[in-house]
Amino acid sequence: MEQIINLILESGRAGIDMGLYIMLPIMVVMLALMKLLDAKGVLSWASNYLAPFTRVFGIPGLGIFAMTKLLFVSFAGPIATLTLMDQNGTSRRYIAATLAMVMAMSQANASFPLAAMGLNIGVVLITSLIGGLSAAAFTYYLLTRNLKDMDSPELEVKGTAPEEEKKTIMQILGDGGQEGMKIVLGMMPMLILAIFLVNVLKVTGAIELLSAFVGPALALIGLPEATVLPIVTKFIAGGTAFMGVTIELMNQGLITANELNRMAGFTTNPLDLVGVAVFAAAGKRVGQVIRFSVYGALFGMIIRGVLHLLIFPA
Repeated sequence: MEQIINLILESGRAGIDMGLYIMLPIMVVMLALMKLLDAKGVLSWASNYLAPFTRVFGIPGLGIFAMTKLLFVSFAGPIATLTLMDQNGTSRRYIAATLAMVMAMSQANASFPLAAMGLNIGVVLITSLIGGLSAAAFTYYLLTRNLKDMDSPELEVKGTAPEEEKKTIMQILGDGGQEGMKIVLGMMPMLILAIFLVNVLKVTGAIELLSAFVGPALALIGLPEATVLPIVTKFIAGGTAFMGVTIELMNQGLITANELNRMAGFTTNPLDLVGVAVFAAAGKRVGQVIRFSVYGALFGMIIRGVLHLLIFPA
């Protein structure tokens, strides 16, 4: 019992240090800037301006808004947009393509904290765009080509509420910073639980067992056995847990920055059990196309993964 208590306390200290000194500053600044761009109408303008181009890939203007929220806020950012698309009668083909794109791209709540550990955020954003657009086009033109649905007029992406426009820049930045703090505080329990899981698996010897099964496959693409645990954790518990486990292993010197960048194409996305469950609940029509979106996202994720392996040689 004493050993379990020690593991809990050790995990708690590591999780709090990680949350307060790595995640909190990054997320506060990022959310403050995003809030300002949103309030000033920059995001809505960009979404409407780029819509004619992205529509070629099956992504409407609202899809661009969802993409931006994912890349620069968190994996939960696109949920409100997907719900709006579900309610306003947007074609299910558009919804499926947008969702596939979102699940193939990088989530800010994992990628930006990992940037402090050596993740090349520029490459991550570029491969996200390539993988996301590929996933959307694959879903729209192949997977859902026989999906019969009435197309509704595409809505223009609108800016924030009028009351937001009346606020000063400092008020807007403050609101964004508070939202960043809420996201980090909401992630803290998962971080602590993820680190606790790592410690338990170490003590019980389960890591060695996992490595025996998955290690040889990862070795073929130049990833060490130490990456088995964060990769398995990601697809079971989500991106936040993946980030927590990865940072802990990097602090122990078991994973290098280059190895982090090599596996990032496969792991810095919301395509996991947690992400699929959350997105499927965004609306009835979203749930109807989730299987198409998952297949499309897998296609985009593979493209991203291969790009990272090529850009960051072992």
